[in-house]
Amino acid sequence: MVTYETLQDNRRQFLALTGLTASEFQLLLTAFPQAYQNLHPTDQTVEGQPRQRTLGGGRRGQLPRYEDKLLFILVYLKTYPLQAVMGELFDLSQPRVNYWIHQLLPVLQKALENLGDRPERKASHFAHSQTSCETHPRLIIDGTERRRQRPKNAEKQALYYSGKKKMHCDKNIVIVSLPRKGIDFLGRTCVGQTHDKKIADTEGIAYPPGAILYKDTGFQGYEPKVEETRQAKKKATRTRPH
Repeated sequence: MVTYETLQDNRRQFLALTGLTASEFQLLLTAFPQAYQNLHPTDQTVEGQPRQRTLGGGRRGQLPRYEDKLLFILVYLKTYPLQAVMGELFDLSQPRVNYWIHQLLPVLQKALENLGDRPERKASHFAHSQTSCETHPRLIIDGTERRRQRPKNAEKQALYYSGKKKMHCDKNIVIVSLPRKGIDFLGRTCVGQTHDKKIADTEGIAYPPGAILYKDTGFQGYEPKVEETRQAKKKATRTRPH
């Protein structure tokens, strides 16, 4: 069974399963309990009704501590396994896994919002969400691909197949701000076949005034309303004489 106590000392495995280092996990943990209590008050049931039994009564759950609750939802989001697999990892039934996923996802989102680390999801609001004091804020746009289960339907297989990564995946556009290096914008989820530039064009992202946008070749021809766009160029390869 996976628990925080058994995993915290294994730095490599902790990072592989959660996507966070131990220090990053602890930082997120500072906001997680308060967010959980705000969304799920201890004097109310799951349905929002007044609790009839004193808190702590009844059977003890498999995720009693906030550390284990946070670990559970991070492992799910990082590895995206079947719910049956999550049940084996955390010694839970599949229905309880489903319950905890829906219970903890809003809590994690609220905790990230309280820490100021939740990315903007509405493209039209992106410019207003930027708090940088720079005259020319520097931004990096890129496409991310997350592996997903291979669809059984042949048409869906073609839609989700990424020729670049040679796998079936979901794709999102993200924008990172410099020098903070934090993800400030997360676009909608698209199928893996969709080209990066096409996603960016249809998002209609509103950029802050004077922004300098860095992009790669996946965004060739993408010229939004910014101060300047900069695209990296590959260094010419030298041919060895025979």
